[in-house]
Amino acid sequence: MPLSGWLILAKPRGLGSTQGVSAVKRVLRQNGYAKTKVGHGGTLDPLAEGVLPIALGEATKLAGRMLDASKIYEFTVQFGAETSTLDTEGEVVASSDVRPTLAEVEAVLPRFTGPIEQVPPAYSALKVGGQRAYDLARAGEAVELKARSVTIHSLNISRGDEEIGAVTLTAHVSKGTYIRSLARDIAYALGTCGHVTYLRRTKAGPFTQDQAISLDLLDETAKGASLEYLLLPLEAGLDDIPALHLDQTSAQAVRQGRVLSDMPQSSGLYLAKLGQVPVALMEITDGTATVVRGFNLPDVAE
Repeated sequence: MPLSGWLILAKPRGLGSTQGVSAVKRVLRQNGYAKTKVGHGGTLDPLAEGVLPIALGEATKLAGRMLDASKIYEFTVQFGAETSTLDTEGEVVASSDVRPTLAEVEAVLPRFTGPIEQVPPAYSALKVGGQRAYDLARAGEAVELKARSVTIHSLNISRGDEEIGAVTLTAHVSKGTYIRSLARDIAYALGTCGHVTYLRRTKAGPFTQDQAISLDLLDETAKGASLEYLLLPLEAGLDDIPALHLDQTSAQAVRQGRVLSDMPQSSGLYLAKLGQVPVALMEITDGTATVVRGFNLPDVAE
């Protein structure tokens, strides 16, 4: 039976998210595991590091939910220069002698907290006329992207160095937020320009950097022991969803995709389980439970 669950990767700088998925697939293949479906729960720029949830087996059915989850980032803004990519990879396209004080930075942060509008970076994976924005930008074409609504749940200064004109911020953000755009706009609000020199994701949905493992550790463990020791269960990605406990008859009905009626629970999303085994993600509406996503996991002794 293929593995199912979550591996939380500590993605190093320079590695793309799809490369992270490929690396996990390679480790599984080299160590004799059954062919397993592998996906990731939210793209992380190659220049960024930190928490990259990797879904295995049945957990890949929840990867889409992880894309919708909020994230926490720590990032450093270097004031005085804006680059074409808004990070250290691009060429300088604007410069300024203005270096804000930490007090001035602190004063503008409330303007970027709560629901805001932001224009994504030209160097992003968004599609414009069927093509990736970054492909058009690299080809020297002008890329016009529309502003989008995002939510910044919190934004605080972690540390700052006024001498070198840089500040490190921690942001808890909704899906679709571009940290590079946030850095650019904060710099503009301070009468200067800037770009991101460091970016780390410390939390993605329920997963934190404390749970993250390096590719080296993953490789080492796979060679010497079972990867199950590093695997978080499928339901670890659903920590905010209440459980719906089924009996054998109900579980069988749910696995056949049937509706359960006369449910006493209030309306909402539930993780249906038989003992400790996840059976399905179900939506209860006015006492009727329907399957949103079924899981094909073996029963274990209850």
